[in-house]
Amino acid sequence: MLDREGFRPNVGIILLNSRNQVFWGKRLRTHSWQFPQGGIKYGETPEQAMYRELHEEVGLRPEHVKILARTRDWLRYEVPEHYIRRDARGHYRGQKQIWFLLKLVGRDSDMNLRATDHPEFDAWRWNDYWVPLDVVIEFKRDVYQMALTELARYVPRGNVHNRYLRSGMRTHRHEAPAGELAAPDGAPTTPGP
Repeated sequence: MLDREGFRPNVGIILLNSRNQVFWGKRLRTHSWQFPQGGIKYGETPEQAMYRELHEEVGLRPEHVKILARTRDWLRYEVPEHYIRRDARGHYRGQKQIWFLLKLVGRDSDMNLRATDHPEFDAWRWNDYWVPLDVVIEFKRDVYQMALTELARYVPRGNVHNRYLRSGMRTHRHEAPAGELAAPDGAPTTPGP
């Protein structure tokens, strides 16, 4: 199922643990790491597709997670032609994705990479929120950066004390409030007032 521009509807999943680390899966028989993701089937909503993909790729059910947020709009990436099947060339351009930020409310032991007969990952680990994007296949990196940046404002705040702020002082627009995640360039991830 492609849209008029040749993009396949898809969902991406950023799964957090209790320490705000993200699930990072190693693609089967490769050295590439990525977030769970997959296509939206005809008649499915993005949320239904997300729960299906979460179970197929990670083995988790809806009761194991809580939805914290999703991207406002589709994020797109184009697939280089040499990755596209010959019969799809000229029609298929890439993926358009709705990304979900989930919190694991179950346990690590609830995960099962072999929940289906067609596993996507052969290993997984928890990683810092700002994952090293150099291990993501190059054409997906910008979309990962956009999804992580947009959804960072919904990551639960920890008990992080900012030693540069005195209690009772207001933060300036360019400062990230205590406990707030900052983007890799040091900028806060939430807009100012």
